[in-house]
Parts: sequence; structure tokens; C-alpha cells
Amino acid sequence: MSAQTHVLDAEIISIETDLSNGLHQFSIVGLPDKSVEEARDRISAAIKNSGFDSPKSQNKKIVMSLAPADIKKEGSFFDLGMALGYLKAQGLVHTITDDKIFVGELSLDGEVKSVKGILPITLKAAREGFKEIYIPYANKKEASLVHGITIFGVKNLKQLVEHLEGKPGKKIEPTPHEKPATSEVRTNSLAYIKGQESAKRALAIAASGKHNIAFFGPPGTGKTMLARALRDLMPPLSFDDALEVTSIYSVAGLLKETYIKQDAPFRSPHHSASHVALIGGGATPRPGEITLAHKGVLFLDEFPEFDRRVIEALRQPLEDRVVSVSRAKGSALFPADIILVASMNPCPCGYYGFKGKSCVCSAASIERYRKKISGPIMDRIDMWVEVGPVKHEVLLDAVDNLEESTEVQKQIISAREKQYARTEGKLNSELSAQDIITKITLGEKEKEILNTAAKTLGISARSYHRTIKVACTIADMEGSERITEHHMLEALQYRPKIDK
Repeated sequence: MSAQTHVLDAEIISIETDLSNGLHQFSIVGLPDKSVEEARDRISAAIKNSGFDSPKSQNKKIVMSLAPADIKKEGSFFDLGMALGYLKAQGLVHTITDDKIFVGELSLDGEVKSVKGILPITLKAAREGFKEIYIPYANKKEASLVHGITIFGVKNLKQLVEHLEGKPGKKIEPTPHEKPATSEVRTNSLAYIKGQESAKRALAIAASGKHNIAFFGPPGTGKTMLARALRDLMPPLSFDDALEVTSIYSVAGLLKETYIKQDAPFRSPHHSASHVALIGGGATPRPGEITLAHKGVLFLDEFPEFDRRVIEALRQPLEDRVVSVSRAKGSALFPADIILVASMNPCPCGYYGFKGKSCVCSAASIERYRKKISGPIMDRIDMWVEVGPVKHEVLLDAVDNLEESTEVQKQIISAREKQYARTEGKLNSELSAQDIITKITLGEKEKEILNTAAKTLGISARSYHRTIKVACTIADMEGSERITEHHMLEALQYRPKIDK
């Protein structure tokens, strides 16, 4: 038994081997791709260099069938299983049972090399009731997160055969199960941002309720620093979320050997990134940057400089928190539960409407620049925050509170706990229109303020609900049991101030 990854999950593949007398021939059937076809030479060399007779030296017709036959087999996942299948058919290995599963690529000298996607494969094997999984030694750390299955890290084919045959002193020790550890060093970056107190508060509100946020202002005012500070404010992931995020990185081949994702991911693609790079897709659907930011932050610096098609593609994931990709070779549903943080200038030169430097853009270029951000996208961003120039005199002042990030993170965690308790596991930004009616109570005064602002500002129904969610998060941060007048007024301050 073996397995391969499929999108962000895994599929169990059984390997059947048949030997018959005749001229040497080695066939692999079951929709193998080129890399699986090439496994014949890798397997033959690995078996020979592990001290066994090479399949090529035998007058045998070898047929290996990878089942189910209607699923495309891709990659080098099956090398280890196919080599063992041949050795078992030759009578050299006797103790391979159907409750064991083998995954790994073989080098020509018999070493077992690491493969991508070991974590989702191990999770799948545990769910399917397998008792033991044999994987490359280099992948054992990420697999150790999975409970309910015994994990063996294998260094080479010879070692594995001796272990299976129970040779004295040749047993491979099971890998102990681990919990994810914090993978990144946190810094108190919020403390080093001078001024911008209102923007820092908005950042804490966004992190507390998982609200999308956009910073706009002239160049050099700290928009990028604020966005990157959010990485330090995000609470650590729960075990289940850490497992899900680590699985995504494992499939994408971005998981370092000793790097388990417990911190919320932070992705910051360049504005030249393509539609497929950001959203995902390709001939065979692959996750994009928005999926790599799942349960974390997607930061889009210079937001209007992204291709318009890329920006508009954010509509569905910002609303539904998933990305649906359909291609000729299949369709896939990728998770995209993110906080979007966007930063932008008010015009191409960056100085329109701000004192200190004159704007040199024409009216047409300003209009063209702003139209890159459509109304539907603006509606899906809960908070729009102006980041103005900072006085130069304060830039070299000593830091007043080095623990500012830590203190704000505690406030964020407390606010999230209140939301989880009130809404049975949801944060405020995840509430539906029905949840708002049943879970949030607004007083008559607060309703009057909101309805008056909605008529005056032309707020859409989506923005109307998002304003209530932001107001509820502000109340949670302050420990209030209900939304008050000043909570609603502050939430309304975060509606867009840029002309659509």
C-alpha cells in the first residue's frame, strides 16, 4: 500500500506486482505519469545497490499495477512501495501486511529521499485505519503531528527490509508524536511604529475580529510597517488549525525540515504576481498565495498596482473564504480564510490631498488609479484607515513601551474568546446576516445612528452588516456586553473615505 497527494488531500494507492517467466520486461500500469514510469530505473538500481539481485538481471516479466486504475498517478511517492512489492514477489520479504503503508522516493543507491505532502498522507492513512506508515527519515518531524498511527522514519531500503524481516538489532524505532512548536521569533514591532495611534488601534480591531483592512496615505508614513506588525499580533493557531495550515505548506513543498506552522501565516506577494499565483490554479490545480495565507494574513502592498483581474478575483474568497478552481484536468476547492491587509496611495504619485508636497497627477490619472479598486472590492474591506505623515521630531524618540505588541495581543485573545463564547466558535467577521440578527443586540439609539449614516453615505447592505460586525468587535475589545453609541460611531469612521 502507498499513497499520493491530491490537491490538499491524499489518495491511498495499492501496488500489485506480478512476476512471470520470459524475457525481461518491466511494465507499470494504472495511468502513471513520466515520473512514475521513470521509477523502473530508480527501483532497479536501488534494489541492486541494497544488496539484492537487480530486476534487470532476471529473465522475468514484471508487471506492477497501481490501483485504482482510473486515478492519475504522479510523482515519486510510490518508489518505496514498488521496490518492496518486487522483493515480496521474489520471496525476499515476507512480513508486509495491508495495515502498513509505504511512501518515499528512492535514490539509485537505495537511500529514501523526502517527498512533498507527507502530512496529509499520514492524516489520510490514520483516518483509513492503517497501523504503521513508513516514510522518509527527513519527513518524520512533520508526520509526528499525527496521532493514531505508528510512524517510522526510513533512511534506506536495506534498513527497511531488515526491519520488516525482524533481524536482530536492525529494528527502526517509532517516531514519537509531537505538538507543533512556535516556528517564528516574535518581535515587538508595534512599539517601534512612531505616531499612528489610530492606525494601530484599527490594526488591533482587525486582528480581534478577523476584519479585512486597508491603509491609505502618502508614501513613507508606515503603512507597510503597520501591516507587518499584524504578524506579531495574531494569536497562535489552535492544534487543528496548525495541522491544516502545515498540510497546505507540506503539499506546496514550502515546509522546512524543522518548521511546523503554529504561527498564523503571513504572505506578501509582489504586485506583479499573476492571477494563478495569487488565487491558485494551473493545468493541475495548485494552491495560490491566498490559500498559503489560510488562517493568517494576506498583505497586498501597492494594492491598485495589482492586475485588475487579480483584484477582482478576490471577490469570492473574501466573501465565502474558499477558492473554487475549475480546469480541464479537474476542479478543486481551496480554503482561503484570511485577513486581507491592503495598502495604497491616494494617487499614482502618492501625495493627492496631503499637505507638504504637491500632487503632480492629472485628474484623469487619479481617476484611472482609483477605478482599479471597484465598489464590490471596497465593500468587502471592513476598515479603511488613513495613515498620515508623522512628525520628524518623534522618529528618534525612545520607545515608551517595549511590550506593546504583547499587551495588545492579550487584548486580542481576550476579545476573540468572548466572540467564540457568544457565537459558538465564530469570530465577528464570520457572522452571517442571520447570526447578526440572533447573536447581536442593537439599542434604538445605535440603530438610529447606523440607519442615518447608511442613508447619508449610501452604504450598501453588505457594508451595513460589516459596520455592525466591526462595532461588535470594538465592544468586545473594551469588555462591553453590548454595542454602545460610541462603538457604532467609531465603526462608521472606518468606512471608505476614498471616492469610488
